[in-house]
Amino acid sequence: MTVQWIVMGVSLLLALLAWSKARRTARRLEQLSQMYWELKYQHGELRVQVQRLTGEAPPGTPAPPRPPADAFVPLTSLRK
Repeated sequence: MTVQWIVMGVSLLLALLAWSKARRTARRLEQLSQMYWELKYQHGELRVQVQRLTGEAPPGTPAPPRPPADAFVPLTSLRK
């Protein structure tokens, strides 16, 4: 009977140790995830600043529109 109590106590102690380690690991994972997203955000901001300083357009950005040139518009096209 005493052996059963010892085994139960040891298993309870191991369960508590495993639970505390899992909590620490979860907390550390949350910190690393937050640090990752902050770093990704800062990287994007710095990339935009570098592109502004070098005069490059960000990829996927359309070229700035040209100002309209003066053109002859016949009056007949305005009446329609």
